[in-house]
Amino acid sequence: MINSAELKIKIDALTVFSDLKEDPVLQTFRALLDSFSVPDYSRFVASLYQSTDNLSEYIREIVLRNDNFYVKDVASGKVQSPPITEAVKYELMVLEEIAAVTAEDIQGKVRDRCPIDTSEIYLPGWKNNPIHLAMEFTRKLGNIHQTGYGIFARYTFFRVVDGKIVPVAHPDYQTLDELFGYERERGLIIRNTEALIEGKGCNNMLLYGDMGTGKSSTIKAVAAAYSDKGLRIVEIKKNQLFQIPDIMEELASNPLKFILFIDDLSFAGNDDNFSALKATLQGSISGCAGNTVIYATSNRRHLVKENASDRVAASGFDEDLHLNDTMQETMSLAARFGLTITFQKPNKEEYLAIVRALADEYGIPVISDDTIALVPGALTEAELFRRAEAHAIRRNGRSPRTARQFIELLKTGL
Repeated sequence: MINSAELKIKIDALTVFSDLKEDPVLQTFRALLDSFSVPDYSRFVASLYQSTDNLSEYIREIVLRNDNFYVKDVASGKVQSPPITEAVKYELMVLEEIAAVTAEDIQGKVRDRCPIDTSEIYLPGWKNNPIHLAMEFTRKLGNIHQTGYGIFARYTFFRVVDGKIVPVAHPDYQTLDELFGYERERGLIIRNTEALIEGKGCNNMLLYGDMGTGKSSTIKAVAAAYSDKGLRIVEIKKNQLFQIPDIMEELASNPLKFILFIDDLSFAGNDDNFSALKATLQGSISGCAGNTVIYATSNRRHLVKENASDRVAASGFDEDLHLNDTMQETMSLAARFGLTITFQKPNKEEYLAIVRALADEYGIPVISDDTIALVPGALTEAELFRRAEAHAIRRNGRSPRTARQFIELLKTGL
């Protein structure tokens, strides 16, 4: 039997885990301990059922997901005082005591308090199982540099919304195994990323090249591949570049490593975001600081849109007397990335090799001329390549994206 009066006080006294008192299940449980009424019992069970029918596992989940100040301090390397450490141990025991409360413990009190005979009234129950919160919480803290805490423990991909980092629950990305070609370029990105993870000198990177060559796909694939080593990726839109210093400050004490990902980066000549990013990259050409690095992709080598008219105007005495200074300014941003990797469109041989590999991946039968009649719907390699080349011509040239689009159309029979 539970001591409801004592357990209520223990819940009210939670300090390190005080924000758990706002959890809807614990709130309804606390209210139930006050009244032991049928309505409060129903509200508690209904709240629990929103997530699970197992109270022990629910308590375990909210404890291990909780990112209170103690978790953050441990993650940042701050040594905690003995009173706080003792409070953590005690409160974990309290939460484990709550997790062990059975439906039978509560139902008896509810029936006793009811003014009518409730023996024929069904009261739904819940499951319990043994848990060891202190041991699991200690293990979590020991692995926090790989697993992170809070939302960063549950997700790999993030974006910025209204100045806040929010998770992307269902990201769209390919795995490294699904990328073909560009082995040298991909190897450079992987080595730089591994240096970030290992805390060694790494560089902010600019991936420059033609559309559809896999620049963005490679960055996202690398982030996913190294997520179990503590790597996360935060996508930042061009109009959010001014927020990067604040984002870096927010992430500075986080034990994980972060790629700040800027896709399809380019500027107009008078774009304020140009100066914002340039200031962020100031002095970082030799490497990245802390636990964040900037990876950007662009179809423009120098990132700034420049028309022929811009040069003409810049050469006029009334517009700009220092043409060379203006040109240097437009190129200075790209120069601040410590590593620039070029993704060129594949030549014919490379393009067809990608097509052939994708055909195998998608399960499209490609066989020799002398066995074609034995496999209905199969293609010869020559026919596959002929159709792939024709598709590339219609789609503005060869690229890995064009190859994948062709194979996907072929797979669907179009």
